[in-house]
Amino acid sequence: MSIPPFHLAFPVHSLAAAREFYGELLGCPEGRSSDAWIDFNFYGHQIVAHLAPEEAGHRSTSAVDGHAVPVRHFGVVLSIPQWEELAAKLTAAGTRFIIEPHVRFKGEVGEQATMFFLDPSGNAVEIKAFADMSSLFAK
Repeated sequence: MSIPPFHLAFPVHSLAAAREFYGELLGCPEGRSSDAWIDFNFYGHQIVAHLAPEEAGHRSTSAVDGHAVPVRHFGVVLSIPQWEELAAKLTAAGTRFIIEPHVRFKGEVGEQATMFFLDPSGNAVEIKAFADMSSLFAK
């Protein structure tokens, strides 16, 4: 099944910090840019960091499986090996996790590996993986 790429625009306080975080740390190739925004290839999806410091950062959380999950967040679903590789890379880089890499809903429908962290502008990012991708939308 072919999934169309999504497009997400989000605010940042610094384009240089966004380049370092998304481009260098997460390894997202840079696309077009201007002095006000940067396109990144986020695992085949287009995300755009817009310079808007007053709008950056997360503000609210919601209780999910015993964790305070940032309400406003975005991310991607990777394979388990990709997720494990990125978790190790982020840990080695000293990333401060909001929610440490772990498996949630263990033994239940929707079991998933997940981790949450903030970008330099305080935007919450979740990276997750399912051993069984057919459970992505399972109830």
